[in-house]
Amino acid sequence: MQRSTPGHDTKLRPRGSNHVGMRQFNERVVLQAIRLHGSLPKAEIARLTHLTAQTVQIIIARLEADGLVRKLEPVRGKVGQPSVPMALNPEGAFSIGIKIGRRSMDMLLVDFGGQVRERLSLSYDFPDPDTLFDAIDERLRQLRQTLPAALRERLHGVGIAAPLSLGGWQELLGIAPGKAAKWAAIDIRERVMSMTELPVVFVKDTAAACVAELVAGRGRSIRSFLYVFVDTFIGGGLVLDSHLRGGVSGNAGAVGSMPLGLAHGDASSRPAQLLSVASLFNLESLYLAKGLEAAAAVDGRALQPPWLAQTETWLREAAPAIALTINSAACLLDLEGVIIDGSFDPTLRARLIAAVEPALDRHSWEGVARPALLAGTIGSDARAIGGALLPLYANFAPDRDLFLKLEA
Repeated sequence: MQRSTPGHDTKLRPRGSNHVGMRQFNERVVLQAIRLHGSLPKAEIARLTHLTAQTVQIIIARLEADGLVRKLEPVRGKVGQPSVPMALNPEGAFSIGIKIGRRSMDMLLVDFGGQVRERLSLSYDFPDPDTLFDAIDERLRQLRQTLPAALRERLHGVGIAAPLSLGGWQELLGIAPGKAAKWAAIDIRERVMSMTELPVVFVKDTAAACVAELVAGRGRSIRSFLYVFVDTFIGGGLVLDSHLRGGVSGNAGAVGSMPLGLAHGDASSRPAQLLSVASLFNLESLYLAKGLEAAAAVDGRALQPPWLAQTETWLREAAPAIALTINSAACLLDLEGVIIDGSFDPTLRARLIAAVEPALDRHSWEGVARPALLAGTIGSDARAIGGALLPLYANFAPDRDLFLKLEA
């Protein structure tokens, strides 16, 4: 069987059922087809979903009455009646995504089309739960109030993206143990649930970013990929056969913990982990050592003097470490691609990918297929957007485990 290649017109394709009693499922299949392929006329929806034209006609009428889809201007061809594309109605549903990071917290109001309507952010040196949850509570109310009263009932949930071990690696970050330990006994989802009547879901931050890429980025055309997200700590996610894989402990794709060498002797000689070399906090440390502003790590100044020299030092260290991780992953997993994104400027992302490619050349690929190296498409908002997408998918997507197919 010929294997599809990344970037070809391969799409996640939901398939419907014409059996009686599948009304809600078929409605979700139609919505998913429009979400994945963009605006479509009814005839094309029927072809993609394998539903009859009559079934699609009935479903579209119901979805339009519910405010979930809308008609676009007719497209006139050379022959026959003009076709009328159907699109998602951005105001058909909303959700809130919360990203809790080690340097900042972002809260987004996202519409049914996946677009960010409102953004509230908070920066800090390290999150303090004694004050952070008060800030989240206040911002939840603010985001709700930004919606007109008639649309507030269309707010379907809150998705939280945060590290599984928010208080971990405090020595690397220079965080006082007592400050980091505050997070040990905190259930983030439970705390946010106490603030709202909306359903609340929680997912690892890099897994949430991976969800955003899977649903709204390159993941729609790649069946299996390793996702690498460069933030304060580098991390990742894993997609196999078009499904996000979390693993027993939710740590599948946790590339930050990958060792960079062999273990010898006692615990004091343990090999470094990828996150201790290829994270943005490493780049920030290089800047601070030269008396430069650390915030340049996430904006365009990173590739300008006087920051450029330190950025190039970081690239020389980070790129080979990431390449080793990719080579190790490819030996265990049959990957079509590796997608690299992060909370930095796209120009730095491009430079990092350009540095990783020759580092991959230095590895032996005999006996294993080398995956394509690709740039992510979402960027810094990936974690919060991924969190916000989860409530929308819970309410409006078909059962992915059973029904989503990937077809050439």
